[in-house]
Amino acid sequence: MAHLAGQQATRDRILAAAIDVFARKGYHAAGVEDIVQASGTSKGAFYHYFPSKQSIFLILMDDLAALVEQGVETAIASEHGAMAKVEGALRIVIETAAEQRDLAKILLVEAVGLGPEFEQKRLEIHSRFARVIQRHLDRAAREGDIPSQDTVLVSQAWMGALNEVIAQWLVSGGRPLRERLPELRALLLRSIGVKTGGGR
Repeated sequence: MAHLAGQQATRDRILAAAIDVFARKGYHAAGVEDIVQASGTSKGAFYHYFPSKQSIFLILMDDLAALVEQGVETAIASEHGAMAKVEGALRIVIETAAEQRDLAKILLVEAVGLGPEFEQKRLEIHSRFARVIQRHLDRAAREGDIPSQDTVLVSQAWMGALNEVIAQWLVSGGRPLRERLPELRALLLRSIGVKTGGGR
């Protein structure tokens, strides 16, 4: 049992180092040697858990997306009403990106243009998040909080908007991401027929 815990700790250490290295150097400039050095492990340990740099990046994308998704679901569990959950999900995604800049950079910037396998993974992650939004929009429509509409299209459009706003912030900086939330929230809610009075 202790052996398994030790193995998991080594794997986690390598993954944590990979987040830092990929965010700092970018996918192409980062090498397995950089990750090994940053994790304080060995090449043997790296290749025991991950067949290649590509494989660790794909695993990272999945792990990071699952972490954000879990954070969203946990945070909105206490919200009452479908629209409160939708707004809570928006808030958590923006706050997570603001707090976990390295994580966001890997998912939204570094993963772009790396080839078909990476693009497929990126689109799969977008679909996962879109389904979370869609589920709560469907409920909001059933509860009469929003007009009946194509929630698949809406959730995809929202994901596109979130992706672009966060990616632009990651690349060029500008106003803190949290400061943009009230305007973004109002814009997205208006797109589904919810009258808003601006930010909270």
